[in-house]
Amino acid sequence: MTITAGAGVVDVNDDQYEPLLNNNSDGDYGEIINTRIDHEEEEEEDMVVDYRGERVIKGGSNNKLGGWRSASLIIVVDIAEAMAYYGIAANLINYLTGPLHQSTVTAAANVNTWVGFIWMLPVFGAFVADSYLGRFRTIVFSTLIYVLGLGLLTLSVVLPSLMSQPDCPNNSENNTSCNSPSSFQVIFFFSSLYLVAIGRAGFKPCVQAFGADQFDGRNPKESKSKSSFFNWWYFGLCLGSSFSRLILTYIQDNISWGLGFCIAFISLALALIVFVLGTKTYHYSMREDKENPLFKIARVFVAAARNWRISFSSTILQDEEIRMPNRIRVGVHQFKFLDKALIDTSNSPIGSSKHGMQCSIAQVEDAKVVLRLVPIWITCLIYAVVFSQFSTFFTKQGSTMDRSIGPGFEIPAASLQILINLSTFVLIPVYDCVFVPFSRVFTSKPNGITMLQRIGGGMFISTISMVVAAIIEKRRLLVARDFGLIDSPEAPVPMSVWWLAPQYLLIGLADVFTNIGLQEFFYDQVPDELRSIGVSIYLSILGIGSFLSGFLISAIEKVTGGGGHYSWFSNNLNRAHLDYFYWLLAVLSVVELAAFLYFSKSYLYKRGASM
Repeated sequence: MTITAGAGVVDVNDDQYEPLLNNNSDGDYGEIINTRIDHEEEEEEDMVVDYRGERVIKGGSNNKLGGWRSASLIIVVDIAEAMAYYGIAANLINYLTGPLHQSTVTAAANVNTWVGFIWMLPVFGAFVADSYLGRFRTIVFSTLIYVLGLGLLTLSVVLPSLMSQPDCPNNSENNTSCNSPSSFQVIFFFSSLYLVAIGRAGFKPCVQAFGADQFDGRNPKESKSKSSFFNWWYFGLCLGSSFSRLILTYIQDNISWGLGFCIAFISLALALIVFVLGTKTYHYSMREDKENPLFKIARVFVAAARNWRISFSSTILQDEEIRMPNRIRVGVHQFKFLDKALIDTSNSPIGSSKHGMQCSIAQVEDAKVVLRLVPIWITCLIYAVVFSQFSTFFTKQGSTMDRSIGPGFEIPAASLQILINLSTFVLIPVYDCVFVPFSRVFTSKPNGITMLQRIGGGMFISTISMVVAAIIEKRRLLVARDFGLIDSPEAPVPMSVWWLAPQYLLIGLADVFTNIGLQEFFYDQVPDELRSIGVSIYLSILGIGSFLSGFLISAIEKVTGGGGHYSWFSNNLNRAHLDYFYWLLAVLSVVELAAFLYFSKSYLYKRGASM
């Protein structure tokens, strides 16, 4: 079979590369289009091998590798890492204001900076994994750095030469007898702390992607298991963080900081040993194409930009679909400007070899896949702002309320955060074992609902949580006024702290839908070569959301706190208006949800995605 394209005749049955000529509208010249598709490129799937590098083949002796046996080991590692991370993060501000004698403002700034790095650095760790080392090696090397950082942190609070003076009171600027920690002590502590951040940058995006790699998404049964893996992965994370928030923080406050950090160190060291012991059981994804996958995608955008003035006929792509009937092109009508990256100007009268660029259809498709993710990423940022409130203003609300449980005992305000974990413990099994099978009856989808439907459902629930939080805060302010406590911020408002339980539980419910859905979505929808980066993209949503929350609070503080007025975030919460802030977030969430639904409606899932 032959087709005519301008001045050239092409045999579409020829397996060899044949350039197609595309005449522009004036018919002055033709541009050569790169339509070569190798047989390996036709599938664009990573090759799965065992620990010896032998390809895993269905029915082969190594076909029993991977699956839940391997994934369960990785979930155990996740639990231990969550214990280690939250063993530091949950109580870090108390260590900075206590043994390190920093002011509250300085300590808060240091914590926010460190947390920002914690969530943003995984993008670079994922780049190293997907481009150079691979996920398994990156996990091992980064965990070694992680363990080293935890060990040095432990030494900083155990060795006498590195310990600061524990009896130095806070806010002691006028106390000349107070011995502040030396510069070396501070540098040693923060160097250890940021070494932990560097180690976690490689661990966090890779270990989750590596766990999901143990399932074949093209197999309907394993596709269901992969979706369940993300649920149980998050269940493990909540289990580890709950242990740290309840047990390790108590040990650090009441027994020893050194013991608390040491438990975190030991838990991750043991997790590394468990992970390495499972080496022979894992599936490993291996690219046959050694070219950097990010560079291939970047080349598409560069080539399309260089060729933007050149006329391009879409009939070329239609002809190519005749040539390769087995290749399903998703989103062929989206981002058509990127199709100009197929033009090779090196042999064109207006081009030169210096500026020539060849991109395959597969590479253009991958670039379109990445570009389709951008609107979804943007429309999830307000959700991340909402999600960041439970560790700040929810806790501040609780600190002003009646927290007594029986005579002579008060629960810490921060302990209510455990309600999020508890709701997650209950809801993940219910979601996986009840909701998914039930919804599958009506939708006929393996996962019950699509990933974007799951994310959108959680965003709706988070919006409701802000409405509930605003209503409860308004009631708290009215109770404070009725009892004459407006100017008595130290006196507890006679309103039980358990009034805050609904907003915590709603955040936990939203967490099960949106956070887990985002993890699965960005892992599943990026090109196969970039799955670690896909997980890091999800993490970056939380990081950017935290930065946006800080920016929004600072801006509102300046606008509402001028002219001698009490701001929305006054130190005296009885004269503040957190309810206004919650209503603002609710409105922004509605706008965000509308935008999310708009982009979700037109979103095209990647070929072969589990949805």
